[in-house]
Amino acid sequence: MAELDDGALLPGQMNIGSGGGNRPSREVAPAAEPEERELEAALRPKNLDDFVGQERVRKQLALVLAASKIRGRSADHVLMSGPPGLGKTTLAMIIAAEMNAPLRISSGPAIQHAGDLAAILSSLSDGEVLFLDEIHRMSRPAEEMLYMAMEDFRVDIIVGKGAGATAIPLELPPFTLVGATTRAGLLPGPLRDRFGFTGHLEFYSVEELELVLRRSAGMLDLKLTSAGFAEIAGRSRGTPRIANRLLRRVRDWALVHGIETIDARTASAALDMYEVDARGLDRLDRAVLEALVNKFNGGPVGLSTLAIAVGEESETVETVAEPFLVREGLLGRTPRGRIAMPAAWDHLGLRMPGNAVAAAMLPFDEGETDA
Repeated sequence: MAELDDGALLPGQMNIGSGGGNRPSREVAPAAEPEERELEAALRPKNLDDFVGQERVRKQLALVLAASKIRGRSADHVLMSGPPGLGKTTLAMIIAAEMNAPLRISSGPAIQHAGDLAAILSSLSDGEVLFLDEIHRMSRPAEEMLYMAMEDFRVDIIVGKGAGATAIPLELPPFTLVGATTRAGLLPGPLRDRFGFTGHLEFYSVEELELVLRRSAGMLDLKLTSAGFAEIAGRSRGTPRIANRLLRRVRDWALVHGIETIDARTASAALDMYEVDARGLDRLDRAVLEALVNKFNGGPVGLSTLAIAVGEESETVETVAEPFLVREGLLGRTPRGRIAMPAAWDHLGLRMPGNAVAAAMLPFDEGETDA
């Protein structure tokens, strides 16, 4: 149950028409310019047929939506999990478009009180799609209210305080909740169980990213050779959002240098200038590896010490650089701290000394202490 003050605002929400609109990217970087956001929105697929990759999730979701339309009812609640930039927001917009329903956008961090959620839920229309990004960051009281709203389409609102408080049941129209999370393990079991469909998005292959880039290049009226597409896709870290961003930077470089057709050499020169190397590592990634190798002889070293060495916050190193470096087999997390893996030495063109080899043999443990 929630206490709802008079004139409660709808925090962090956005109401857009079917399948339209956009939300700024949640990346550790300055906010994108309005033109950049509009361009990113234009590159988003508008239906499942145009959505590239995630074949398993796409087919399952298409079946769920088709069955809902045949029944003439709102689609089951959908939970999308996976790393940032793989298409969770895009799929939420596609769900609204496929169901011919309006889309409401909000986020978990914006809902800190049950009253915040009650204000949003009470303003939903019949069949509307509510998209909650980073749903795992909702407050616990709001989560508990969401249980009843998802299952019974009603909430109890507390009016007044103390002994004079009164609970008023509020019936909600049928709606579809689409939740997105980068950390599905933080969602409580009762909340996960109330989603009718759960889809986990995987990183894209280079071939799939080439298809994404071909579609985007066509919309941007760009000419690229097959080698040019492959060069950009190979540096995109398996993420369509990054691939489209790099494509726009290569476009700018080619425009300034008067190049009409972008080949592998042009793409490589442009991305080298933006400090994105052939494996997709950026400045921070390389700084972390170079500090591990050159200052700490490959580790092990604690997170806070490593962060100080590269001049960044510990959270930035842990959430921005580490996931990709670990996935690429360049960095390891052990009970004694972070270590540089043999592939890191190879990538930096250095020979791995014997004591670093011994460190690389340490057992891995995600719950390591900060040495």
